[in-house]
Amino acid sequence: MLLLLLFAAVILVLYIREKLASYSVRAVLLKSVVSVLFITVAVLAWYLSSRGILGIFFIIGLTFGLLGDIWLDLKYVFRDYDDQFTYAGFASFGIGHILYIAGLLSQYMSETKPPFILFPLVFGAALSLCNAVLEKPMKLHYGKMKGIVIGYGVLLFSTVLLSGSLALARGWQNPTLNVFFAGSVLFALSDLVLSGTYFGVGKERTVDIISNYILYYGGQFLIAYSLLYL
Repeated sequence: MLLLLLFAAVILVLYIREKLASYSVRAVLLKSVVSVLFITVAVLAWYLSSRGILGIFFIIGLTFGLLGDIWLDLKYVFRDYDDQFTYAGFASFGIGHILYIAGLLSQYMSETKPPFILFPLVFGAALSLCNAVLEKPMKLHYGKMKGIVIGYGVLLFSTVLLSGSLALARGWQNPTLNVFFAGSVLFALSDLVLSGTYFGVGKERTVDIISNYILYYGGQFLIAYSLLYL
């Protein structure tokens, strides 16, 4: 497992260097390798644990993350298809979050009081709407993407809040939930950075690109690693 993580870190550094140099097919290929590695970590962690149904949801969710990675990078390579690849990327990651939520509910809903499930989902929707309302103060412009940004935001924030709520309900004594929650927080932070680079002006600095990928892949690998504690 450690060797996989170290190998992934090396490929990630190579990818970031390539991405900073140019938007190329080579960058997409390197990114795909890193994404395959977080899926590999998830499969290995699931195999070494109880191999419960939650792992199936997470592994398929991470696979949709791989697809999202590819689509969103191809938008820079084939700029005539920017909108199509952007929509495809949002849809892939959105489906991934639906699978995470479905997996968490299938595993933990029966032994969780309803408020710990309902409140996170309601607040997740509220946060996404607030994000849309604060578009101008945050110096963002969603344009025609506003609808899918809101829909995706509901799923993103609901995943973070639901996993945290389920962990809280268990007194932070469930390692799978704790690690998944940490991963989902990093994932959400990376999306907030990415939102600036996609929809903001002057936010495609080197520090933004690097921090986005460190947060994103840190989140994905933590989500994958959480299956080790099932």
